[in-house]
Amino acid sequence: MIVGILKEIKAEENRVSMTPAGVEVIKQNGHAILVEKSAGGGSGFHDAAYEKAGAEIVENPKEIFQRADMVMHVKEPLPPEYDLIRKDQIVFTYLHLAAAEELTHILIKSNAVNIAYETIQTADGSLPLLTPMSEVAGRMAIQQGAKYLEMAQGGRGVLLGGVPGVDPGTVVIIGGGIVGINAAKMACGLGAKVYVLDLNLERLRYLSDVMPANCFPLMASPAAIRKLVREADVVVGAVLVTGAKAPKLVTRDMLKTMKKGAVLVDVAIDQGGCFETSRPTTHSDPIFTVDGIVHYCVANMPGGVAKTSTMALTNATLPYAVEIANKGWKRAIQENPEIKLGANVVKGKVTYKAVADAFGLEYTPIDSLI
Repeated sequence: MIVGILKEIKAEENRVSMTPAGVEVIKQNGHAILVEKSAGGGSGFHDAAYEKAGAEIVENPKEIFQRADMVMHVKEPLPPEYDLIRKDQIVFTYLHLAAAEELTHILIKSNAVNIAYETIQTADGSLPLLTPMSEVAGRMAIQQGAKYLEMAQGGRGVLLGGVPGVDPGTVVIIGGGIVGINAAKMACGLGAKVYVLDLNLERLRYLSDVMPANCFPLMASPAAIRKLVREADVVVGAVLVTGAKAPKLVTRDMLKTMKKGAVLVDVAIDQGGCFETSRPTTHSDPIFTVDGIVHYCVANMPGGVAKTSTMALTNATLPYAVEIANKGWKRAIQENPEIKLGANVVKGKVTYKAVADAFGLEYTPIDSLI
């Protein structure tokens, strides 16, 4: 199989979908690999390193789409790439289709095989290709929340950890999954008072066991959210419904009850966001203010620490990429139920139910296509 590694074209996205070390593994499995010129530069991986690992450097994305059997990205295809996707080509990347109706229709029209990183799922319900980026985003959420609490950034002038004789700041984290626990670790480490809300009682018991004394796991409810956002200096939206739109858990009315200059960090923005007032922002223009509340809603947070993120992402995606390349998509899906759950839009059919439900489209089980 010919595998193509594309340069990211989303604004300020410096990650790349494979490191030179990953390229070497693909080559060892007997496959050719094309890497777009300068694709890894933003992550500190230069063309010479890819060539040394066995890749062919290609000048432009059009040639990669024309030659590759499988193309790999970090972010979803963007309009300049829509017409380049070929029938039967494997597109392996983050797609987040439940929040992207136009892209869903484009991929249906393409008749390609679109496998989403974020819906590959193991038997225990974990999301192995989302996990490393969720770990990065959770930790970054507190860094950004702490920064935008500074008065020069429009915040209320609170140091999250406090100092002797002064109360620490209060952090409310909605969702106790991978993003939530990593955000809580960082916030607790700074010395903040941290509340983590979740609906899963077993998860709350686990958090109670492993987190330090300044972390308070609580059962999530609308009443609990209404109460805690009034006390919060930073609120982190860390809710994920696999493959579907995030629920709106903090409403516009709740903003009016919050402290002016408090910060909302919406890590769920890729899936539509879990604050009613959220809209996607970028690393160069990361915040906006509604009712005196600072909103940080950068849609590709891990892209801000591209080297760390690229290495973590390759560690997770490489075994799946190798399996798809070795077996072809049909056999890989038949033999690996985790990859099967990654199939979102295949040969013109929507094969992931949450995406079909999001837009009222017909759902086609992937088994009928293999």
